[in-house]
Amino acid sequence: MSARQTQRRGTAAPVSAPASKPVLNVEEWEAKAPLTDYEITSVGIIKAASEVVPLPYKFNDDESGPSSRPSTPLGRGGRLDPGRLAPSSRPSSPFTPSSARVVTHALHPKQPVQTPQQFYDWFALIDRSVAHSQEAHFRAHVASVSEHLDTCDRLVERIDEVDVEVDGMLEGWRGVEEGGKSLKDACERLLKERDRLLEMTDEIGARLEYFQELEHATRMLNHPGESLVLQTDFLYMVERVDICIDYLKAHRHFREAEVYLLRFQQCMTRAMTLIRMYFVGSLKALSADVSKRMSEKDVSPTAQMHLLYTRFQSVSTQLAPLLGELERRAQAHPAELAALLAECHTAYFSVRKGLLVGRLTEEIKGLDPSRTELVELTRAGCSYLKQLCTDEFKLYQAFFSSGEEQLYQYLETLCDYLYDDLRPRILHEPRLPALCEVCTVLQALMVLDAAADASSDDDDELSVDLDRPKKKRPELHIGPLLEMVLQDAQTRLFFKAQAVLQRDVRYYAPTPADLAYPEKLRSARVPAPTTEKEKEAGVEIETEKNGLFRLPVLDDAQDTWLPPLKTAIWVLAQLRDFVKPAIFADIAQEAVTLCRQSLLRAADLVKQQPGSSVLDGDLFLVRHLLVLKEIAHNLELAHRDGEDYQYGVTDTLAGMLGRTTALLPGALFASLRGDEGLSDAKHGIDQDLKRVCEDIIAGCAAPVCTPLRSWLNQLAAHSAPMAQPAFQQPVAEELERAFRAACAQDLRAAAAAVRLYLADGVGDGLLRHVRDRVGSEYALFREAVSGMYAGQMRAGVLDAAGVRELLEATCSQTAVYGPGDEKQR
Repeated sequence: MSARQTQRRGTAAPVSAPASKPVLNVEEWEAKAPLTDYEITSVGIIKAASEVVPLPYKFNDDESGPSSRPSTPLGRGGRLDPGRLAPSSRPSSPFTPSSARVVTHALHPKQPVQTPQQFYDWFALIDRSVAHSQEAHFRAHVASVSEHLDTCDRLVERIDEVDVEVDGMLEGWRGVEEGGKSLKDACERLLKERDRLLEMTDEIGARLEYFQELEHATRMLNHPGESLVLQTDFLYMVERVDICIDYLKAHRHFREAEVYLLRFQQCMTRAMTLIRMYFVGSLKALSADVSKRMSEKDVSPTAQMHLLYTRFQSVSTQLAPLLGELERRAQAHPAELAALLAECHTAYFSVRKGLLVGRLTEEIKGLDPSRTELVELTRAGCSYLKQLCTDEFKLYQAFFSSGEEQLYQYLETLCDYLYDDLRPRILHEPRLPALCEVCTVLQALMVLDAAADASSDDDDELSVDLDRPKKKRPELHIGPLLEMVLQDAQTRLFFKAQAVLQRDVRYYAPTPADLAYPEKLRSARVPAPTTEKEKEAGVEIETEKNGLFRLPVLDDAQDTWLPPLKTAIWVLAQLRDFVKPAIFADIAQEAVTLCRQSLLRAADLVKQQPGSSVLDGDLFLVRHLLVLKEIAHNLELAHRDGEDYQYGVTDTLAGMLGRTTALLPGALFASLRGDEGLSDAKHGIDQDLKRVCEDIIAGCAAPVCTPLRSWLNQLAAHSAPMAQPAFQQPVAEELERAFRAACAQDLRAAAAAVRLYLADGVGDGLLRHVRDRVGSEYALFREAVSGMYAGQMRAGVLDAAGVRELLEATCSQTAVYGPGDEKQR
């Protein structure tokens, strides 16, 4: 406080002290010391007060104090009064000391002024008095400021005292605050400690509950009697024991946890043993009662179904919850409880098998396995087994929710009673259609089973339970139970198909009726009813039922096929849906190869027949190879992609003969071998088709082109042909007439034969190349004649357009040939 007072008082001292710094002008002063509005107002007030300067005290009329020197007498208006200055006629009053004090002034000289020095001294005094009177307001202001500073100093001292008091109060408040906070923290610590102790007490109590549960479980399990499992608290006790076991396994570090865990596991084993004992005892009692009732006479099938299934269904409502607990615990603790569940399964299957074996054997005997038709036996027996297995599966699900593997093993033992009679019949069945029907029956049962599963899945998807989703129960899959018999049937079917291919395809000996071509084709144009023998043979291919073997070009001429071809296709059609794809591909390749070899042998035999020619043999081979080619291509596509067939014999021959370069070696079937990896059988068909088509084209063109080619060769061999008789114009004219006659007779007959053996689209492709070859030969002949002869001979030779029209007209005419007979239409 003293320092502050000293500082404030120190600021007022320079007001009266002379400035030690150089004098500043007004502009610099205002620039360096700017004033606030309040300060400017104060300066204005001081300025206004200093503008009115009062007279010195000695000239003040109101001054009543004594003066040391009488003032100059003044008149009105401040002028000197002459009367007062003139000497009076009256004598003046005597001078007394009291009157002298009245008129004496402080500025009056105390002694009369007699010397200049005295005057100067007096004048200096007057001057100082005037200067002092002029600076009075400054001194008054300084005094006022000093007084204000003293007041401010006292206020500052008081404020400092208040600050000290406030600081003391703050210190006291902080002390109280810190004390209250410490008290609060201590209380909170005590509360936390209390809560911790309470929580620890609760945790200890909760953990002790698991240990205390052992006493309750042991006390309940010590009660005598198997009916203990039916008490309402039994399953709750089992659940609590299971929870305690899981808890102790997760907290093995607890004191004596291993001991209590062992005891709880013993309690669980005892509880599950009681369930197993009660279940086995109930099954035996029920089995004894049902066996006794079924041994009675005249028990109707309805009563048997009631005893075998309804009675067991009624018991399952009581036993299923107990078995569910056993299954759940056995899944969680397989080492201790899996054996108990297995004993329950064994007891159940033993009881069911003991009740069903007698009834099952009677049903199988009623089917008469040794005399009943194999297909009917398979259909009836497997249908009965499917129904029996379905009933057993549903009954098993009423008791258990696990153990499907053991259930299917049990169902297989039931199916073995029929399979023991059915399997020998299948293995010794000689008929291929019967084996196919057996496979059809078995696969149909499997397909129905799969369709039922799909429909049940759709129903489950449509049904929505918002409260509690129901777990989907498994369905019976009859496929694994029928798979064994189906494999036996497929194996027998495969070996039987191989035997049929060897006997009726590879080693088939064609009869004269089989080789009667073209008579067989001509007679096929007249529709005839199918004989009973052909119906029994069952070789007719049902193409509408099997899209793989649909032959759109030759569907209406299957009766004209060679029997080995029909047999091979029929065997493949039978096997396609009943054997595995890999096995089917192998046997299909074998069938195609054997059939091709048989067709080659048959074509040679056709050529040797009295009523046939070489052209008939070649056309016979092309006709059958195109069908076989289509079948092979179709089989390959089905094996590769499983797609529908979109390629026909017309496309095959069109691709082969679509351009002349296709007839070159190695290029004939390049378009057909676009896909790599074709089988050897298909490649062999391609090579045979290439060879025989070239032979047919050459054979059809030979009667027309051979004379022209021979004459042209002789012409090329002579340097001066005109001198030879063979090259005279009449010879050339005769040769041209012979060409026309050969076209009208031989070429038309060959074209009729091609159309008879092959369909229009297929035959047109061959005939187009025949016309191209004949036209090429005649063009050479025309060129030679035009250069050698003139006149009528040159004009009589056909030009290119004329030859083309002649050949097209000849090949477009339809002719049917008989022995020594020609009929033109």
